[in-house]
Amino acid sequence: MEHHGKSGLPANAYTELKPGEGYVPIVPADAVVPEVTVRSVIIGILMSILFSGAAAFLGLKIAQVFEAAIPIAILAVGLGSIFPRKSTILENVIIQSIGAASGLVVAGAIFTLPALFILGLDEQVNLFQLFMAAVLGGALGVFFLVPLRRYFVADMHGKLPFPEATATTEVLVAGAKGGAQAKVLAVAAVIGGAYDFLSIGMHAWAEEFTTGMVQIFSPLTDKVKAVFSINTGAAVMGLGYIIGLRYAMIIACGSFLSWLVLIPLINHFGGFISVAVPPAEGESLIASMTATQIFSTYVRYIGIGAIFTAGLIGIAKSSPIIAQAFTKGFKEIFASRKKHEDETVVERTQRDIRMPIVIVGLLLLAVATWVFFRYSVLDGQANPVKIGFIALAVVFVISFLFTTVAARAIAIVGINPISGMTLVTLILTCLILVAAGLGGPKGMMAALLVGGVVCTALAMSGGLITDLKIGYWIGATPARQQWSKMLGTVFAAVTVTTVIILLNKVYGFVPSELHTKPLPAPQANAMAAVIKGIMAAKGAPWMLYGVGAVIAVLMELLGIAPLAFALGMYIPLSLNTPILVGALVSHYVQRSAGKDEALGNARRERGTLIASGFIAGGALMGVLSAVIKYFESEYSINILHDFANDGAFGNWLGLCMLAILCIYVYIDARRAKKPE
Repeated sequence: MEHHGKSGLPANAYTELKPGEGYVPIVPADAVVPEVTVRSVIIGILMSILFSGAAAFLGLKIAQVFEAAIPIAILAVGLGSIFPRKSTILENVIIQSIGAASGLVVAGAIFTLPALFILGLDEQVNLFQLFMAAVLGGALGVFFLVPLRRYFVADMHGKLPFPEATATTEVLVAGAKGGAQAKVLAVAAVIGGAYDFLSIGMHAWAEEFTTGMVQIFSPLTDKVKAVFSINTGAAVMGLGYIIGLRYAMIIACGSFLSWLVLIPLINHFGGFISVAVPPAEGESLIASMTATQIFSTYVRYIGIGAIFTAGLIGIAKSSPIIAQAFTKGFKEIFASRKKHEDETVVERTQRDIRMPIVIVGLLLLAVATWVFFRYSVLDGQANPVKIGFIALAVVFVISFLFTTVAARAIAIVGINPISGMTLVTLILTCLILVAAGLGGPKGMMAALLVGGVVCTALAMSGGLITDLKIGYWIGATPARQQWSKMLGTVFAAVTVTTVIILLNKVYGFVPSELHTKPLPAPQANAMAAVIKGIMAAKGAPWMLYGVGAVIAVLMELLGIAPLAFALGMYIPLSLNTPILVGALVSHYVQRSAGKDEALGNARRERGTLIASGFIAGGALMGVLSAVIKYFESEYSINILHDFANDGAFGNWLGLCMLAILCIYVYIDARRAKKPE
């Protein structure tokens, strides 16, 4: 058995393996431990239903989506302790796998499907169609990721940070082990949760420090449109600590290019242009835009182009792995029984869903997808068979290509850029459908359902790679996690689609006599606007996508991780700068031990526990804040005192509070002792 570090995980859990070194999880491959039990399945399904409904409702009602994986892990640990036989850590992994499907299906659904109602397609869409879009997408995301599991999870061990998986694993391990590490994580969760709640829920200080509110920087803000901002939250800084300095620097540099170079550059040349420059809407002139408006109108599309191209580069690099996996699967389908009997048995912790089953499953999904579009979506249209095959091809090709992008993005930064990838999907789908002769309401409906399937598939593949990394560190059976995710997807899809239809009837998504205060649904509104524009022959911002593509290629040629850089360009600066700050804290914690490597690792591991606690506390407070915000807006009451410190004082106070938090992490992490 490997030596276990302070966190309860093996000492080499987060480091690259030396030649000949292997990783032995907490639960070894030959151990017999309850995993998929009646208890874990029932609790997981209940979690999936509960969190799907809550996340969909709050995401559409107040435009605030919370992360479900960590709260579910915490609840799994807590509920497991009330039974006569305490739940095993593998049972808790399965509960988390099933339950966390909720957040993934919600992300896929609410980004796209409400746009059907926004575009006035109420009479043409039904519950079955929404359900099928979510289920087909979830299943595709699982099956497409299976061949990539070993590469991302085992082959890249120690090379990718997996920040969200790290935090969730630390929660599960601390809950199972108890003792000192559980106490460190619990204290950090209370501190991080209280800190974020005071900031987000009660506005005790600004959630984001920005130079836009500092008088001395007003010439830069107003004339140059160069604005520096940093989120002051504990959870985001904790993510940065886990991500590490290398990737954090690349991500931050991508953001600096967007916010400190491209935005001022566009602003400068825009000052000489007296007409609106597409894709700006109406009469919007660049000269009258704020830095944030320039980012969302122009620079964000450059980031999307960079993500798309970086994804293609990653696909090209991993194509031998994908081809090998599928080739092996086809060979297994036709192999003789004797050959299988002669093969070495795969150990439990490396056992995926068998490739023949994956290939057959994908073929069945292909048939189901075509039948769905042909008979449920395109019935009564011209050339339904041909257009059904076009929809099938778009769904499968884009889901397959972007699966790698989603998995790698989650592995690097813990954020899945599905909105950008779905935007590209919708644009391509609309252009292809229009070229095939399908426009109008049916064309918009088909495009959005294609987008819904793809968006859910990408959310699922990103979330599943997190689950599988958790299982790899702990010692779960990958195939059981993969089937668990399928099960959670079905229950989440039923819940989410029901909630969307109910919310449309009760609140609506567009202003009308019946719905005077519709739900904001910002992502779905953006998707609806894109579809309207394409169907009206407005076109897409190809030039901006092209600039992003060139930047991604240049990063690859320079040996810089292009996807990490592209994510930095796409994600707002305020979320990337605290990631860099957290990574710097981690770097200096490690260096504080000098040449004593063992002590440095012990301090870094304690810091990882603290950072994981911050993320867990922030996730729980995100749920609580969203619920309280809903009751306050729904019933016009004040539950929490609002300090309203969002002005200049709160701006500086937020920066000071973040500095204090970083100092706390550094000091507390240094309390770790060298293992005996």
